[in-house]
Amino acid sequence: MATVEDRKELIQEVLKAYPEKAQKRRSKHLNVKEEGASDCGVKSNKKSVPGVMTTRGCAYAGAKGVVWGPVKDMIHLSHGPVGCGYYSWSGRRNYYVGTTGVDTFGTMQFTSDFQERDIVFGGDKKLAKIIDELEELFPLSQGTTIESECPVGLIGDDIEAVARQKAKETGKPVVPVRCEGFRGVSQSLGHHIANDTVRDWVLPKADEYRKLPEGYEVGDYDVNIIGDYNIGGDAWPSRRLLEAIGLRVICQFSGDGTFNEVVMTPLAKMNLIHCYRSMNYICRFMEEKYGIGWMEYNFFGPTQIAKSLRKIAEQFDETIQTKAEAVIAEHQKRMDAIVAKYRPRLEGKTVMMMVGGLRPRHVIPAFEDLGMNVIGTGYEFGHGDDYKRTADYVKEGTVIYDDVSGYEFEELAKELQPDLIAAGIKEKYVFQKMALPFRQMHSWDYSGPYHGYEGFEVFARDMDLAINNPTWGLIKAPWAE
Repeated sequence: MATVEDRKELIQEVLKAYPEKAQKRRSKHLNVKEEGASDCGVKSNKKSVPGVMTTRGCAYAGAKGVVWGPVKDMIHLSHGPVGCGYYSWSGRRNYYVGTTGVDTFGTMQFTSDFQERDIVFGGDKKLAKIIDELEELFPLSQGTTIESECPVGLIGDDIEAVARQKAKETGKPVVPVRCEGFRGVSQSLGHHIANDTVRDWVLPKADEYRKLPEGYEVGDYDVNIIGDYNIGGDAWPSRRLLEAIGLRVICQFSGDGTFNEVVMTPLAKMNLIHCYRSMNYICRFMEEKYGIGWMEYNFFGPTQIAKSLRKIAEQFDETIQTKAEAVIAEHQKRMDAIVAKYRPRLEGKTVMMMVGGLRPRHVIPAFEDLGMNVIGTGYEFGHGDDYKRTADYVKEGTVIYDDVSGYEFEELAKELQPDLIAAGIKEKYVFQKMALPFRQMHSWDYSGPYHGYEGFEVFARDMDLAINNPTWGLIKAPWAE
């Protein structure tokens, strides 16, 4: 049985491949969880080491691909060269209900397609003309966001001035999101920038923009789902659970969400946040500005679902608390049957994770519900508060890696010999060629949902399919050669 010291020695061994300066820098981002430690003991949210492959994205990806992009009835315009716009095009499977191209636009790509002349002469006039054309082509859109790419920041296009002018002319919101990819150290800054545009460009005009549903009255049980992007349909089972315990969800920001839901948010009694990293900023602002409390919840696996439902219910009265217990009891038999079916096939299997957002910690209890053991985890773009929260989820001896490089991840996997790697698309084929079962955990490997009780059944099935697929018997992992 490996000890904490054994795994610390492993980290040092892996780092020996780097020059001395890189070793020193990277050593601060790798650690092992120790018993009783209140955090994971790693540095985070720092620039990646030049020349070392990173899995991070950019500020533009965080703003457009995560926060604003899934708002389904707005047009999200990538202002810059076509490549970045194409890269962001419906890559995360943010499911939505609507008629694409008429009243919803999530899987459509809109770009100003910068050319050399736009770099030389500026793209402000082109941007203004595009917004006019979009208004003519898609009159049912509820507004536009402008996500600026790297060249826009370098040449100084005044997207704010264009946004103000076009908002006056169209009578619809036009939100400039200055999220040039070179800003910050990762996509995390893009989340923050996008949150700030909601704070500065949307909520101050919420009363003007808001269209209250017929007969709507503010209620004591009104809540917002914040930071669930409906990947593979995740937000739907989460919403059904909240409604089953008696709460009324008035906003999903942003998976399957609308602009009107965004401007409804100040009317809620509580913000329930799933992806803390991407949306805590706007929740903190609404708490300060409107007095709306917020809390993080976790709907991965029956243990955490029950814990989160009870924690949410505690914020309300006995009516909600009673209903929460009834909902938990109602699903218990089904969850027991799922565990009884899959746990014997997965008991004792080990997992290494490396993802973004909330998953490196939130998914751990779902694996544990199936008898699996997470032996390594880390974030692409986590901050110190993410790793502090992660300390509550991981066991002693778990290897923690921040912004792990391709080399580090492969070498750690060779030594730790996990039964499953749960990471992103950039890592998928590397580890499959190493004969390691793999699940792509950014967008559920074209499966889902994974949230909620119904999502846990899909999750358990997918982990079984990944690990126990007989095809793995045809090739050998490096340590089995």
